[in-house]
Amino acid sequence: MPPKKKDSAAVVPSTMKELKDTLWKAADKLRGSMDASQYKDVILGLVFLKYVSDAFTERREQITAELTAEGMSPEQIATFVNDMDEYTGSGVFWIPITARWDYLAQNAKGRPSQDSQAAQTIGELIDDAMDLIMGSNRALLGTLPRLFNRDNVDQRRLGELMDLFNSARFTGQGATRARDVLGEVYEYFLGKFASAEGKRGGEFYTPPGVVQVLVEVLEPHQGRVYDPCCGSGGMFVQTEKFLEGHDRDRTAISVFGQENNERTWRMAKMNLAIHGLNANLGTIWGDTFARDLHPDVQMDYVLANPPFNIKDWARAENDPRWKFGVPPAGNANYAWIQHIISKLAPGGSAGVVMANGSMSSNSGGEGDIRAQLVEADLVSCMIALPTQLFRSTAIPVCTWFFAKDKTAGPKGSVDRTGQVLFIDARELGHMVDRAERALSNEDIARIASTFHAWRGTPSAASAGLVYDDVAGFCKSATLAEIKASDYALTPGRYVGAAEVADDGEPVEEKIARLSAQLLEQFAESARLEKVVRGQLERVHG
Repeated sequence: MPPKKKDSAAVVPSTMKELKDTLWKAADKLRGSMDASQYKDVILGLVFLKYVSDAFTERREQITAELTAEGMSPEQIATFVNDMDEYTGSGVFWIPITARWDYLAQNAKGRPSQDSQAAQTIGELIDDAMDLIMGSNRALLGTLPRLFNRDNVDQRRLGELMDLFNSARFTGQGATRARDVLGEVYEYFLGKFASAEGKRGGEFYTPPGVVQVLVEVLEPHQGRVYDPCCGSGGMFVQTEKFLEGHDRDRTAISVFGQENNERTWRMAKMNLAIHGLNANLGTIWGDTFARDLHPDVQMDYVLANPPFNIKDWARAENDPRWKFGVPPAGNANYAWIQHIISKLAPGGSAGVVMANGSMSSNSGGEGDIRAQLVEADLVSCMIALPTQLFRSTAIPVCTWFFAKDKTAGPKGSVDRTGQVLFIDARELGHMVDRAERALSNEDIARIASTFHAWRGTPSAASAGLVYDDVAGFCKSATLAEIKASDYALTPGRYVGAAEVADDGEPVEEKIARLSAQLLEQFAESARLEKVVRGQLERVHG
C-alpha cells in the first residue's frame, strides 16, 4: 500500500518560523502573471484580512464567555456580541458576516448561484469583504486592496491559499499577542518582498537593524513622532516595540507621517492598523516637498530614511524651510534634512538615514549648508554604518542625529553644547548571506549606549555608563575641530585608527623579521615558478 500523502492544510505550524515559512511558501503559489507590486498587495491584503477576522472572532468568544459566566441568557448574550461598540471599544475592527474569514473559507472555491444571487468567484467575495470592512471601520477607508478578482489572479490558487491560511490561527494568546504574531508575519513578508523587488523594495522597507539604531539612540518615549517619508511604517512599529520593551505606555506617543506612493501609503495604513497604532498619515498620499500634510505641527521626534540623492524633486527657491541655504536642484538630500529640522519642536531631536556622500559633499552649495548646520549647533551625532545593510542599494549609508537643545536637562545630564559625537560603526555587523549584512542586538546596543553615555541620558545613568573616546570607534569633537576639517562630518576623520596591542617586540626587530620572511617567500615563489615551467616544457616538449 503506498504511503498516504500528508494533508498540508491540516498541519498547524507550531513555531513562529514555521508559521512564516509555511505562509510564504503558500503565498508564492500565486506568483506568475502578476507583477511584484500587485502580488505584494494581494498577499498582504489576505494576511490582513485573516488577522482582523481572527481578532474579531477571538473578541466575540471572549464576550460570550464573560457574559455566560455572569449568568446571562443566550438571547441577552446575542445582543452584546452583535454590538459594534463591544469590539471597536477594545481596539478590534468590526467585521460584517460575509467578510469574516470563516464565511470566505467555506466558499474558497467560489460561491455557487443561490436563488436570485449570481455565482461569485472567491476573488469577488474577497473584494466585497474588503468593501464591507472599509465601510464599517472609518480608519480603514480607502486603505484595503480590491484586486482579488482580476483576470491575472488565478482563482484556483487563491482558493488553495485560503485553505492553507485557514490552518494558521494568529490569535489565541490575547489581543496583544495576536498583534505581535500577525505583525511579525506582516514584517517578514515586507522584508521578503523588499528582497524580491531589489532596488524598488527599498522604497517601502528599511532594514530593521537600521531602524533600531534610530529608535534606540533617540528613545522616543512620549510626544509626537514623525516620519516625512514613512514607507510601510517601520519607524512607527519599531517605536511601539521600544515602548513595550521598556514597559512604557504605548499611547504616550502620537504618530504623524506622510508617504508619496499610493500603494506604499495603503500598506503603511494596514501595517499600523495591525499594530494598533492610530497614525495620522493624512487623508491621502502626497509629496512632502510639494505639500506638507502636517504644516503646523511641531514634532518631538523625527525618524526618517528618505530616498537617497533624488534628482527630480519639487524645489522652490523661496521655500521658508531652506533656512540654512537652498538645496541644489540635482540632489534632495539637504532638502530632506532641512525639512526635518523645520519640523522639530524646541526640545526635539531627529535621526535620519542618509547616503555617505551627504557627510562631505560640497557640490551645489551643500558644503555651505552643512557648515551652517554645524555652526547652528544642531548636529548631535554622526554614525558611519557598515556596507551592505540595504539589499536594495550598494550605496554606503550613515545616520545623522539632530538636537534642538544639547544643554544638560531631561534628555541628558551632560552639557554637549558645541560638540558632536562621531561613531565609526563600519566594522560592526555580520553577513546573513552573500548580499546582505545585518546588525546584531549587541552591535545596536554598543552604538546606542555610546551615545547615551556621551549625553548622560537617564538610561545611561541607570546602567552606570560613562563616556570615553575610543580610538577607531568614537570621538567627541568640538565645533572648532570640525571647522578645521572644512565641516566634513565623516566619522573616520575624527575617531582615528584603533589602537594596536603592543606585543613587546621592538619596531626595528619586527621590520627586520618581517622583511626576512617576505624575502624567503619571494625565493620560494621563484623556485616554484621554475618547477612549474619545467613541467610545462616537458608536457609540450
